[in-house]
Amino acid sequence: MRVRDYLGISGRNQRYLARGMQLTLFGLLFVALERQSPNLLVTTGTGLAATFLPGLLERDLGLPMDAGLTLWITTAAFLHTVGVAGIPGTGSSLYADVPYYDHMTHALSASVVTGVGYATVRALDEHSEGIHLPRRFMFAFLVVFILAFGVIWELVEFSIAVLSSAAGLTSTGFTQHGLDDTLLDLVFNAIGGVVVALWGTVYLTGISEVLRERLDARSRD
Repeated sequence: MRVRDYLGISGRNQRYLARGMQLTLFGLLFVALERQSPNLLVTTGTGLAATFLPGLLERDLGLPMDAGLTLWITTAAFLHTVGVAGIPGTGSSLYADVPYYDHMTHALSASVVTGVGYATVRALDEHSEGIHLPRRFMFAFLVVFILAFGVIWELVEFSIAVLSSAAGLTSTGFTQHGLDDTLLDLVFNAIGGVVVALWGTVYLTGISEVLRERLDARSRD
């Protein structure tokens, strides 16, 4: 059973939610302009661009991006961007003022990254006769994959934070809060990876099949 079936949210309502998030991010572009904040403008523009990624993948690559997958990716981009921008007029950042907000966005973003890894690895598994990945191995692989990705990402965040601080820049969205915070981020990354490892087949089988067909066609050529 999909989450939308359990919650009773139709595909149409999921599309409305995703569209509403896009419009909100579009509005935040003007907030960034009003604040004269190049960093916030880049963050908001990047987040808004990410919300159009599902449509591009479906139109240009033929990947079956249903309303649930679109909402999943859009929510990850939306929450990160809003976390950096905060609530207009308050001068606050959700990342700084809301407990565990950073960890929640880490888990959600990690689930998206793990989803990409799952769809790709499963397509390779089904395409190649020389590759066989049992379900338990797939589970372990995805958890290790997202943990490794998380470590690399934390290093990137740390580097950006150091360089931004040296340049006197603020609101980059890549603030470091110490080793304990970093370790907790990795724990939530693992949680996001475990969720996809357990229920990825429900949402990502269609994408894996299309990728496998592309690989099969390329092999025949």
